[in-house]
Amino acid sequence: QVQLVESGGGLVQAGGSLSLSCAASGSRLTISNMGWYRQAPGKQRELVATINNGGRTNYADSVKGRFTISRDNAKNTVNLQMNSLKPEDTGVYYCNAVTILLTTSWGKGTQVTVSS
Repeated sequence: QVQLVESGGGLVQAGGSLSLSCAASGSRLTISNMGWYRQAPGKQRELVATINNGGRTNYADSVKGRFTISRDNAKNTVNLQMNSLKPEDTGVYYCNAVTILLTTSWGKGTQVTVSS
């Protein structure tokens, strides 16, 4: 089982920026994909962005051009730089890791609140 610890998040005004980080540990297997998902109140968890260990990225349409995901394979960390934040970006952001055997782990989540 992979342990994921998120940091960052907080409260920001619309148009501002925040950065999230996630560190993975405890995995005996190579982590293939890492990413970020979010869940707004009353809504289902949704994909924000993912990155594989080759650096290939995938973004939700709603964040393209505003968010950037990056990864350090040697350190097993993934970061999410969020710019031009909107109130609809508010939610709990969860780090996710998938190993080469497709086992999935989640972090506990970090709150992002964007005020209008």
